[in-house]
Amino acid sequence: MEFETDCNDYNYYLSYSDNTEIKDMLVFDSKNFNYNDFFEKCMVVNAPCIIKSITNQWEASDLWVKEGKPDFDYLSRKYGPSNVTIYNCKERYYNSQKTRDSTFDEYLNYWKNIQVEDGAKSVEYLKDWHMKLHHKNDSFYNVPIYFASDWLNEYYSECLDDDYRFVYMGPKGTWTPFHADVFASYSWSANVCGKKRWIFFPPGEENFLRDTLGNLPYDVTEVNHNRKFFDVEQNPGEAIFVPSGWHHQVWNLEDTISINHNWVNACNIKVMWNSMKHNLELICKEIEDCKEMDDFEEHCQIMLNASFGMNFYKFYDFIRYIAEMRIEMLEGKKSRVLFHGHTIGQNHILVDLRAVKDVLEILANCEAVNCLSYFKNDVDVTELLDKLVHILDNK
Repeated sequence: MEFETDCNDYNYYLSYSDNTEIKDMLVFDSKNFNYNDFFEKCMVVNAPCIIKSITNQWEASDLWVKEGKPDFDYLSRKYGPSNVTIYNCKERYYNSQKTRDSTFDEYLNYWKNIQVEDGAKSVEYLKDWHMKLHHKNDSFYNVPIYFASDWLNEYYSECLDDDYRFVYMGPKGTWTPFHADVFASYSWSANVCGKKRWIFFPPGEENFLRDTLGNLPYDVTEVNHNRKFFDVEQNPGEAIFVPSGWHHQVWNLEDTISINHNWVNACNIKVMWNSMKHNLELICKEIEDCKEMDDFEEHCQIMLNASFGMNFYKFYDFIRYIAEMRIEMLEGKKSRVLFHGHTIGQNHILVDLRAVKDVLEILANCEAVNCLSYFKNDVDVTELLDKLVHILDNK
C-alpha cells in the first residue's frame, strides 16, 4: 500500500510551533481516516490522537488472544524460550524501574499464577522486547499506514541489525513512569488486548513539574499541579500516537499486550536534532572545568552517545542513509517498497529529501559540528548538501 502526502508546501508543514495549542485529544477511526489526514492533523502540528480499529486484521489479535485475554498456552508454545527483560514496577532505579533478565516462559508462569487485587501484586512488566527483530519472518502485526514514514527503524533495521520496535506485556496494575520518548521521537502504541490509561503533558508543561533540583517526577500522580494535561483510556484494537516531546505516563488497566514503535521522519527530524544539540550543551556545561583538555569535543560526543543514544557522527550517518535511499528511489535505481512493506509515494520522497537538505544546512553552519575532526577531515557535509540542492532544484 502506498503512503503519500498531498502537501507540497514544505515550509508550511515543517514549521509547526511547539506552542501550538492542542485543545482536545483527537479520535479517529481507521475505516474513514487516511494517511494525508493524519499527516496534516497530527504529525504536522505535533498533536496526539487515538486511532480505532487498528489491530483487527493482525495475526496477533487472532493467535495471541483468547476471549479477550492473552492466550498463555499459544504464546508459550510459540515464543517460550525467548530471552526477555522484566521491569519491577515497585522497585525504582533512577527514573526507571529495576530490571532482570528472564525467559518468556518464566514470565508467563508468573503472570498466570499471580492473584491481582487492585494491582497490589502485579509488579512485573515485560517491556522493550525486540520481538520483530528476533522473529523477522513472523508477521504477527502490520505497521499501520499512518506510521509508515519511519526513518528510524528503516535505518536501524537495515544498517545496524537493531530497531526501536517493541512488544509490551503485563498484568493489570503494571505501569511505566513519567517520561518522554528517546531522541524526542514520535511513538505509537497499539493494544492487541487489554486497556491502558495514559496521561499526556504538552511540550514544555513538564518543566512546571520539576522539583527544586530540576528533576522530573517519577510518578506524576504524586505531584500537585494545575498544568494542562490529557487523561485518556486506550481500548483493545486502538493505537495511540505520542508526538515529539510529549511527556507521558501509562498504566495497564487490564491484562494487556501492546506493540510499540519509536520513530522519526521529515516532520520531526529537526526536533530530534535540537534535542540532541541541547543534550550536548548540557554535557559541555557539566564538564566545562575540563574544557582545556585535549580532544574535549570528542569526549563530549562519547558522553552524548552514552546519554542520548546517538551523537553527531551517528546522526549524520542516519540522515545520509535516508538521503541516499530516497535519491535512488527517485532515480528508479531502488524499489520504493520500504522495510515494513508499504510503498513511499513520489511527493513523499521529495518531502524527505527536502527535510534532509534543511538539516544538512544546519549542520554545515554549526560550530559544534565543524570543530569535530570527523567533519573536518573525513566527511564533507556540503558535498551531500550540494547534491540534494541540485536534485531538488530540478524537480
